[in-house]
Amino acid sequence: MRTIILLVFSNIFMTFAWYYHLKDRGMALWKAILISWGIAFFEYCLTVPANRAGAGEGINLFQLKMIQEVITLVIFCLFAVFVMKQPFHWRYIASFGCLLGAAWFMFQK
Repeated sequence: MRTIILLVFSNIFMTFAWYYHLKDRGMALWKAILISWGIAFFEYCLTVPANRAGAGEGINLFQLKMIQEVITLVIFCLFAVFVMKQPFHWRYIASFGCLLGAAWFMFQK
């Protein structure tokens, strides 16, 4: 559970680092890059311990990556809709369902 919590928070930081600067398209590119790097530092401070904890809890590398991707998509969808005010379409739900199916399949014995 610690792995998932750390990955959720790290993905919040990373999503803001990668996409929030798009709200202010007039910002100088160098400034957007420096701000993004500053935010990403905190993402790494959470991701590295999350991956170490997950490996210590017996989650293999493939499973760890799949957990990361599912969390990334959930955080990104929430960010896109509520922060960036992007429309959400039914096809996104269908696509996400396919990815969740892949995650379920990954953890089957």
